[in-house]
Amino acid sequence: MHPHTPAGAATRPVVKRTARAIIIDGDRLILIRRTKPGIAPYWLTPGGGVETSDPNILAALDREIDEELGGKVSDAVPAFVDTTEHIADDGSHGVKVQYFFVCRLESMDLSRRHGPEVEQPVGEYDVVRVPFTRLGLASVDIVPLTLRHYLDANIEGVLGLLGRDLR
Repeated sequence: MHPHTPAGAATRPVVKRTARAIIIDGDRLILIRRTKPGIAPYWLTPGGGVETSDPNILAALDREIDEELGGKVSDAVPAFVDTTEHIADDGSHGVKVQYFFVCRLESMDLSRRHGPEVEQPVGEYDVVRVPFTRLGLASVDIVPLTLRHYLDANIEGVLGLLGRDLR
């Protein structure tokens, strides 16, 4: 049993983990607009899968931000976790756990982007900034839906996670 699992709790195997960044840049949220052939565009937070070579989830977050934005973030604070049913590439059934961290953007140079999304894209990956307001969030189709609802209900709290008095 996992050390943080209450006795008697039924657990499902975690077959995928991702690290994602809720990046605040001034009064804007940085998102990636995904456009794939045949489906409506959607927006997601930068980040991606935790690899076996990543020493920990935060290291995976830093690697993904470097790959997808040519960027660096600071003050990463855990904010939200989303767990969904998932079938892994090897066919095993379980759950995907997405760890979302609120971060400040330190730097971004899109000319430094690299990795599979850039080198072998499926559709388009456009970096966009939207106002971090209820109206701004409503203007885009953020996935997963649980994150969209969390952000909409917690704008002030998410900003508070970056407050200097938190640490």
